Amino acid sequence: MKLVIRGGRIISPRDKIDYIGDILIEDGVFKRISQKPIELSDALEVGPGKGQTKSIKKADKVVFDATGLVVAPGFIDIHVHFREPGREDAETIETGMKAAAASGFTSVVTMPNTTPANDTEATTLFILQRATQIGLINVYPSGTITTGRSGKELAAIGEMAEAGIVAITDDGDGVMNGTIMRRALEYSSDFGIRVISHSEDKTLSAGGVMHEGFVSTKLGLPPIPPQAESVMIYRDISLSKLTDVPIHIAHVSTRESTELIRRAKREGIKVTAEAAPHHLTLTDEAVAEMDYDTSTKVNPPLRTQDDVDALIEGILDGTIDAIATDHAPHTTTDKEQDYVEAPFGIVGLESALPVCLDRLCGKAKVPLELLIEKFTLGPADAIGLKKGGMEKGAAADLTIIDPNKKVTIDASTFYSKGRNCPFNGWSLTGAPVCTVAFGQIKMIDGRII
Repeated sequence: MKLVIRGGRIISPRDKIDYIGDILIEDGVFKRISQKPIELSDALEVGPGKGQTKSIKKADKVVFDATGLVVAPGFIDIHVHFREPGREDAETIETGMKAAAASGFTSVVTMPNTTPANDTEATTLFILQRATQIGLINVYPSGTITTGRSGKELAAIGEMAEAGIVAITDDGDGVMNGTIMRRALEYSSDFGIRVISHSEDKTLSAGGVMHEGFVSTKLGLPPIPPQAESVMIYRDISLSKLTDVPIHIAHVSTRESTELIRRAKREGIKVTAEAAPHHLTLTDEAVAEMDYDTSTKVNPPLRTQDDVDALIEGILDGTIDAIATDHAPHTTTDKEQDYVEAPFGIVGLESALPVCLDRLCGKAKVPLELLIEKFTLGPADAIGLKKGGMEKGAAADLTIIDPNKKVTIDASTFYSKGRNCPFNGWSLTGAPVCTVAFGQIKMIDGRII
């Protein structure tokens, strides 16, 4: 396919591009980006609301009308749970990939807390093969730090790295043994992969289900103190400094954590960090306001307004490198349990961009170009992916956004199997309208091609 994206505002922080122009894609790669019109004769004309989705598959020349839209490098989510193998009732690699493509994401990093955990070469290869068969977007698996995520001994990191993992993490559990975490950092540097820290001291968070504070006391729910996160972040930053190896901090949720990361960066320590849309927009008050709705139960928990403000400050000043959804689907049966018994997790992909465009760009005054950086350049560099830009000859991944589109989040229509979305019913402004991966249109107007 030859594809021209015509007349959109092209924003690429990596390439320092911000202008109205055209993009030519051919043979799956970027060929030309120009402020002058790029002509493509005898091409199928498509665009939002034009209803040409069935014809796209057969066309070898396509022009996408991006007038009034924003065209960015393909968005990257470096923290998703696709559940396969083992919990295909909650999500599969296919439904997860469809949810990502429908949401404007062209690349994802999958977490290894599957059943069994991804701690072997065989499981890594299975994930990659399934993703290749489906072929919608780029899928980059992570492997575990310890065998079975037990925290007791290092997993076969070298074998998994050779098979194709891009990172190691025991996400879902913090690595309590500091020596094992140190060894993980040292080994990861040998294989050129990142260590992702799930920063949680289980001795402090044990039995807790929500943020410790006034709301947890009022609701009578077991609390999780913010220090359960920050003390582990301090340890892991210290280990990064000791080993001189990069570390990435997952789902930062508190002011204290943000300040620790900011201080570490000023000292030149190789630390990067991500925050999730729900931690950037919701507080622990949502648990009460939504009457114990378990879609508000997430780990780390929703925090206070002061913590939300601190995270947004971190976005603005560069302390937070990336926005990542921590997409964590569960079955309706699992989530319909009592609040204490229900599993942690929010399904995050298909609400992420409207929530961020509306609440961060619209209300918190985060510049659009900075938000795009947090979904492209930031996550790519944090995990070491050769993505996030529009360099000539690079694989052509694009996310096209309509910043003025009115949408209402409807979890019942998600491609994901998950329905545990705390944003369900929200009316928002701004949404992805087209996803291009491997140089091909994969989604228009929320419909998978």
